[in-house]
Amino acid sequence: MRNLTTLKKHLLKKTALALVASALIAPAFAGWTVNGTQVLDPNGNKFVFRGVNHAHTWFSDRLNQSLKDIAATGANSVRVVLSNGTQWTRNSGADVTNVINQCKANKLVCVLEVHDSTGYGESAAATHISRATEYWLSADIKAAITGQEDYVIVNIANEPFGNSTSAATYTADHITAVRALRNGGLTHMLMVDAANWGQDWQNIMRDNAASVLASDPQKNVMFSVHMYQVYNSASIINSYMSSFKNNGLALVVGEFAADHFGENVDESSIMSYAKQHNYGYLGWSWAGNGSGLTSLDIAQNFNASTLSSWGNTLINGSNGIKATSKVATIFGGGSSCSATTVTPYLRVNNGSWQQTASATVNSGARVEFGPHPTNGGSWSWSGCGTSGTNRAQNVTISSSCSATATYTNSCGTKSSRQFTISLNSATSSSSTASGGTCNWYGTSYPICLNTSSGWGWENNKSCIARSTCNSQ
Repeated sequence: MRNLTTLKKHLLKKTALALVASALIAPAFAGWTVNGTQVLDPNGNKFVFRGVNHAHTWFSDRLNQSLKDIAATGANSVRVVLSNGTQWTRNSGADVTNVINQCKANKLVCVLEVHDSTGYGESAAATHISRATEYWLSADIKAAITGQEDYVIVNIANEPFGNSTSAATYTADHITAVRALRNGGLTHMLMVDAANWGQDWQNIMRDNAASVLASDPQKNVMFSVHMYQVYNSASIINSYMSSFKNNGLALVVGEFAADHFGENVDESSIMSYAKQHNYGYLGWSWAGNGSGLTSLDIAQNFNASTLSSWGNTLINGSNGIKATSKVATIFGGGSSCSATTVTPYLRVNNGSWQQTASATVNSGARVEFGPHPTNGGSWSWSGCGTSGTNRAQNVTISSSCSATATYTNSCGTKSSRQFTISLNSATSSSSTASGGTCNWYGTSYPICLNTSSGWGWENNKSCIARSTCNSQ
């Protein structure tokens, strides 16, 4: 893989953080939390990022209108570029407070990142992640974000290492940063960017993310990969996301676009697999990209009515923001994804499966409920003798009843299906009256009057004992 330093040199972006503790104050509780692969909002509901990056530190006069326009796309989150003053003009605590207030006014989850660390180790202007940590713990910034844990995620530093940093250094420096922030009194959910200018082509973050998470006393860290030209095929994208999912770690695509310095990015697969794995994404960037990168502008010249081709895909594509974004419930939005349709299937006495939610059976019949989907999510049951969390339920029917299957999908949304089982009237009447008929696996036979078990011959025809009929 060729060196990616030159590919990032002119891109408006990234980083910052590290250690230097400030005076402790009474800690607030983090509003946002990670639970395995998923992000939970302050109400405990699963949340999937569907948002946009905004280059605030270079275009501070565009903040109010840009966030309003970003929210109008249906986005539920925005990642905001800040500076600690080591490369660009420092964003003050007052400015950060205004950013947070604008995010809240537009019902956008506010991901704040320090950009000055971008490509440290290769970029001479970049500053170490520790300087980003100092920024978060500086008096005015700490005051601005403390008490805003329900609305703010702290993205420690944008792309804090280039291509020349070892896995050991990346891991140790992030562990130091996480611990410094916690020791400094911050309880926010933290977001950690990948190595290799965010693209993690050496899999340094992927292979060490669990160690960084384990170092946090709150176990409240999620991870962000920036998917540019390294991610130019569906297989590479799916493999990377699957690794995080298999390891039980929360991931977001913190930046991506349709191309990068003229090289292709498979943005459609990024959005498709993000949806499949229930991982979030934030497109780069609303507007303002420099020479050679104007194709990365979502809105041309900050004009929301003139989307670029990339912007149209991100916002209006089949797996884009409008189709998949749900406002966080902290802002009164619904759950983070749609309910999954539960398709009913059942079978009687080990017969063939039928796509139906009802059946009429004889007393003593064995009924197996087997609704779909067959994988993912979880199940719960009630009624007709069902119980537990297995998708398939086997019960013996002695009377008419209803069973309810409740499915909770991978982003926490519930859906239900009711099954109705009726007892065959001929069978039920035959148990209390003389004679009658028995529906014997679809064929009617008279009930024997003088035979107590098995089959008999009465009135010049075959008959079945009542006990045998009831036992089928």
